[in-house]
Amino acid sequence: MFFELNGQPRNVLVEDRSASVTHEALPKAEEGNPNHVAAPMPGMVVKVFHAEGEKVARGDVLFAIEAMKMETAVHAERAGTIRRIVTQAGITVETKDLMMELSDEA
Repeated sequence: MFFELNGQPRNVLVEDRSASVTHEALPKAEEGNPNHVAAPMPGMVVKVFHAEGEKVARGDVLFAIEAMKMETAVHAERAGTIRRIVTQAGITVETKDLMMELSDEA
């Protein structure tokens, strides 16, 4: 907090104990599991391009992640059907967090 007292500028640190951040950690993608789509870097998910149940082809853009004012696209490494979307727009992810699960194309 910054204020002026008797013509003198003052700085006082006031801790707000009622303010808190609650963020549930996302599960990690299983290494070597071709059905798991992992976050390639830490950042915030800005866009999810598909919905559960949709079919995707290899190379399709699945997510956009923003970090340090740069946007990176996450592409599908293989074709399949989206079984579950773990993240959504506005969620902050860490490297190797599970973002999406695919199932084999029917």
